[in-house]
Amino acid sequence: MDTPLLSINGLTKAYPGVVANDSVSFDIGESEIHALLGENGAGKSTLVKMIYGLVQPDNGTMTMRGAGYTPSKPSEARQSGVAMVFQHFSLFDALDVAENVALGMETPPPMRDLARQIREVSETYGLPLDPSRTVGTLSAGERQRVEIIRCLLQDPKLLIMDEPTSVLTPQEVDILFETLRKLKAEGTSILYISHKLEEIRALCDHATILRLGKNVGTCTPSETTAREMAEMMVGSSFAAPQAQNKVLGNVLLSVKGLSQPAPGSFGTPLREIGFDLRAGEVLGIGGVAGNGQDELLAALSGERLSETGMVRLKGSDVSRMGPNARREAGLLSGPEERLGHAAAPDMSLIENGVLTASRRMGLLSNGFISWGKSRAFAEDVIERFDVRTPGPHVAARALSGGNLQKFVVGREIVQTPDVLVVNQPTWGVDAAAAAFIRQSLLDLAAQGSAVLVISQDLDELMEVSDRFGALNEGRLSSIRPVTELDIEQIGLMMGGAHDMEVAHVDG
Repeated sequence: MDTPLLSINGLTKAYPGVVANDSVSFDIGESEIHALLGENGAGKSTLVKMIYGLVQPDNGTMTMRGAGYTPSKPSEARQSGVAMVFQHFSLFDALDVAENVALGMETPPPMRDLARQIREVSETYGLPLDPSRTVGTLSAGERQRVEIIRCLLQDPKLLIMDEPTSVLTPQEVDILFETLRKLKAEGTSILYISHKLEEIRALCDHATILRLGKNVGTCTPSETTAREMAEMMVGSSFAAPQAQNKVLGNVLLSVKGLSQPAPGSFGTPLREIGFDLRAGEVLGIGGVAGNGQDELLAALSGERLSETGMVRLKGSDVSRMGPNARREAGLLSGPEERLGHAAAPDMSLIENGVLTASRRMGLLSNGFISWGKSRAFAEDVIERFDVRTPGPHVAARALSGGNLQKFVVGREIVQTPDVLVVNQPTWGVDAAAAAFIRQSLLDLAAQGSAVLVISQDLDELMEVSDRFGALNEGRLSSIRPVTELDIEQIGLMMGGAHDMEVAHVDG
């Protein structure tokens, strides 16, 4: 057998109360696309941080092409030929593409030479970029290209990619996969992390599965079903979400002519958005990141007020009401950004529960927090949504991303709102947890609530939605039953095609 590119032997990393990686071993071959799979909290992030030099292992060794590999910081990993594209982009909106790329280089060349290199590399790999474009004007897919090109300019031996398709349309995913296959053909190995198992099956040569910090097996994705891989990740079988027979009720949320200016230099204005949402219905709204999703949630939640008559809840005008008043009236929401928006990082789960549930769940007494009730509420969310945490006293920032997502979505669902608006409800969540959250949304609708799901995950929207609309540049397409659509049509709608073209002409 040929010497592997990277050999990981017995890597172990422990934190207080948890062993993140427990004697993990596996090899990444030369010119291989290798998937790293596992449910939330399985240890994937800790493992790749050790490979990239961000975290130091307690035990174990790594070898690169047979030689010892012990990066103490990312710059040493990059010098050894390891590059990483993170799930959260690290770009400055006010700088142009070339300036952002230069910031990620140890010794950047003169800007004119760097701009030429960016053009050449981006065109070579089918990811065209204008080095002079301000990053704040780029789409999410174009921003990801900046991160990838920054890595490719280092000529890496190993490229680590963490959830790279979470912000892409199906068409952009196809382009990315062509690029990754070209890199593989030229000798670059890729360590690929994703919860989208059908993508893993289409792209990856081998997969290593982590569960509770341990390597529990490997597989060949093309010969393994997505369900089999998901069950390896969680150690048991789980049911796919099932919608119940439903009868739609009265219109609970009515939006007419909702328009707002962009909230900042790089935000997206909302333009004449309108729809009705009925009791018992799940309305899915898709769109590539940066097309108005955050702005729409802010307008519906009351974080940004609208002109009179634009937003009605159960027949009453709530356009000028703030978030607390809308919550009391029955409209709850869950934003995309977990830390800092949906949850206060340094507050405990108990305190984060109080932030949104104090009035609806009776957590206040004469203006003071009832800590007993508040603890019981947080414990109920933790138990019902299988939030992996030592207890409700733990700070939000201590949870893995997926477990915090389960808590912040569960916190709203447990309150049984009349209308629930959620943005990216299963973002970064493993297959079993995503199935549970989606089933909870369907169950909430079956109980008579109206649910609006904003998501970039098209499979999710097709699975839970009764009707679908696409956001593009702050405009909403016509709303259509999902039974009339397929993934390809939805992808085109997200990109601004079909009836969206009329909106552009009118604008």
